[in-house]
Parts: sequence; structure tokens; C-alpha cells
Amino acid sequence: MKLKILASVLAVTAAMAAPPAKVTSGVTYNKDVLPILQNRCQACHRPGEIGPMPFLTYKETRPWAKAIREAVSSTKMPPWFADPKYGHFANDRSMSRKEIETISAWVDSGAPEGNPKDRPAAREFIDGWAMDKPDAVYQIPTAFPVPASGTVEYQYIVVPTNLTEDKWVRMTEARPTNRAVVHHVVVYIREPNSKWLRGEATPGVPFVPPAKTADGKQRSDIGGGGSDILTIYTPGNSPDVWRPGLAKLIKAGSDLVFQLHYTANGKAGEDQSRVGVVFAKEPPAERVMTLGLGTDKFAIPPGDPNYRVPFTVTLPNSSTLLSFFPHMHLRGRAFEYKVTQPGGEQETLLKIDNYNFNWQLTYRLEKPLLLQEGAKIEVAGYFDNSPNNPYNPDPKATVKFGEQSWEEMMIGFIDVAIDAKMDKKTFFTKKPVKADD
Repeated sequence: MKLKILASVLAVTAAMAAPPAKVTSGVTYNKDVLPILQNRCQACHRPGEIGPMPFLTYKETRPWAKAIREAVSSTKMPPWFADPKYGHFANDRSMSRKEIETISAWVDSGAPEGNPKDRPAAREFIDGWAMDKPDAVYQIPTAFPVPASGTVEYQYIVVPTNLTEDKWVRMTEARPTNRAVVHHVVVYIREPNSKWLRGEATPGVPFVPPAKTADGKQRSDIGGGGSDILTIYTPGNSPDVWRPGLAKLIKAGSDLVFQLHYTANGKAGEDQSRVGVVFAKEPPAERVMTLGLGTDKFAIPPGDPNYRVPFTVTLPNSSTLLSFFPHMHLRGRAFEYKVTQPGGEQETLLKIDNYNFNWQLTYRLEKPLLLQEGAKIEVAGYFDNSPNNPYNPDPKATVKFGEQSWEEMMIGFIDVAIDAKMDKKTFFTKKPVKADD
């Protein structure tokens, strides 16, 4: 997929407002620049990852010196779209003013390599993964052929785990084998008692659920049928890694259901996506659960440059908010998450002013937030259906909910931590009020 990155206007403004860092001459690759690349760039810019060129050595990096300066000075790279005025995030990729100035000074002085003795130890990566080596890998059994052109409906492929005991997952990562044709991968955990797609989808065989049930009713179970999500792949996103004491549950006998969104790009290809998991060594105190907050009831008017689609939910039980993952399609312009705690005022938790369809990122809170029982979460997507949107497939169309990229979605995923004994059904069941309360 050709990635066109939109610079964050607010991030640029904040960077310009900051006092200029004093970076003097004598900056070298080994002493000053390589540590920045290791921390900010190499996770993507290495063989087998999404970055189109590796930045592991001086020889690899030097030809791209001026391009790197331009990308970081304009904040196009590393990709990060959170408004810095709201929240602090553990996985914030944005470079500091000093880091940007250091790279600029290095390029301005001729991009010297410097003394090899100043070079830090190479960062270690697990080949083929951006997390620790998986304890188990589940892969769709046969590569799916993606045509050069045309529409490919969402494919659902059931992959049995064959687990004979419950397993808690503390790290997970989904990876396509051909990123060029994969828009996203959602991996659902279908528990043994779930009827979702059972009797319809044969394990290992790609399946497209019909839009309507046998009696002619519109299906309401396409998005997982109530199943929890193990993980989601989108371009440039990072693995899910939870701190000790937190994990996701895969019950014995569960299946993983891969939802695969393939996009034809003019060249026929194939993909055999997989997901890796690292198991927790002991049961956690809290269970991580992914909630999709959104609506399919909207119609974006033709030509509207800033159409707002909101959704609000009241959480009947307390939980701890861990992260955000906003999702829209080509007309997505901005996104926001707000919370109102019982008896409190509304607070903005995450604001994205320049949503980018090509970089759909997870934003992980530096300090998880306790959501009290009765907290209201509001998510809102803003859509640009005007001719000024360069990605807009058709500014004359009224746009409604749909799976394909020229249609739209408005989903604000969140990860929350709940008591390990709870599941999604019990979490959304309000506890009865006792007579003596």
C-alpha cells in the first residue's frame, strides 16, 4: 500500500513554539543519531517490516540523510497524530525538539559517521516479529489469492487453537505475509459456546457471511457476534503488550476467527496472515477486554467537509482504561474520545485532528485511567466528504456505513482491564442495587 502521510498541524505548531534546542557541531551518526534511530525508527525500518528502507547501519542510513531530516522536521515521521494538549501516551512516537535538531545538525554538517567506539550496542529484534518470540503461532492454512483488480469482500477464516486448557495471553501480534494487499486483520476469539458462524464457516476455508439470515433479516453478528478481539493489525501499528497482571483469555477449545480485509492494488498477490501469542506464566489479576464503541446509523451528506458522527455509552461497571484505537475510512478527518465520570465534568482523553487512513495507530495511556461505575464514554468521528479531501472516492455521494474503504465506519475501540473473573456479558450487566444500599 502506498503510504501518504499527512503532517500534524498541531504537532508542528507545538514544535515551533518550543524553545530551540542548542545542538552544536560535532554531531555524528554513531554517537548522536543512531540512538535516536534505534528508539524511534528501527522497529519499522528494518528488513521484513513496513519501512521501505532499513536504518540499521550507517551504510544503509547515509543515502537517506536529507530525506530523514525532511520527514522528521515536518513531523511526517515517525507517524503520530495525538494532539499533545490531551493525555500522555506510553507509546508516543513523536520526536522531541532536541532529537529533530540533532538530526538536522548531523545532516547540515555532512552526515559524518564518527568514531565506531561511540556506537551503542545494536538493538535486538526477534526475526519476523515486533514482540518477544511467540509461544504459539496460528496461521490461516492456505494463502488467499488477491486479484489485481475488483472488490474483495471481507473474508472470515476459522483457525482452531486446539487448546486443551485455558490460556492467558500477555503479548500478541498479527502479521500479514503480504502487507501490500492487506488493509486490516481482526482476530476474534470464538469461545466454545459461541454460535457465531458455527455451521456456516468450515475451519480453514475462506467464508463470506451472507448479508441476511435465512429468514431475510439483516445480520447483526458480522462484527464478531459478541466475541472478544484478540488483536488487530493495521499498517504501522505495534503489538499488544500488557504489563504484568494483565492478559487476554483464550478458553480451552476456542477458535480464532480471522477477519481479513484485502484490497486489490493493480498487481495480483496472495497472503497467509498469522497471529503470534506469548502466554502469561500465571493467571492475571485482571482481564483485558476490547470494546468497540460506534454506530452504523449515519449518512454523510455530499460535499460536507466536517460531518460529526457521535456515539455515547454508559459503562455499568468500573474498569481501567488502557488504550484507544480509532477507526474510520477514507473520509475520516478527525477523532476524539471524551469521558464524564459520575458527578464530574466531561474531559477530553484523546484528540486527533489529522486522522490518517494509512496509519491507524493504537494510543496507549501512560497512566491507565480508572473508569468509575456509570462513567460515560463519548467517541466522535469527523468526516470530510468534500472535494478538498484528496482521498475522497466520490464527494457527490451520500456515504453510509459499509465494510469497503469507499464506504465508512466510525468505531472507537478501547481496551479496558476488568476483574479476571468477569467476561463481556457480566461486565455490561449492571449489578442489582441492594435494599440496604
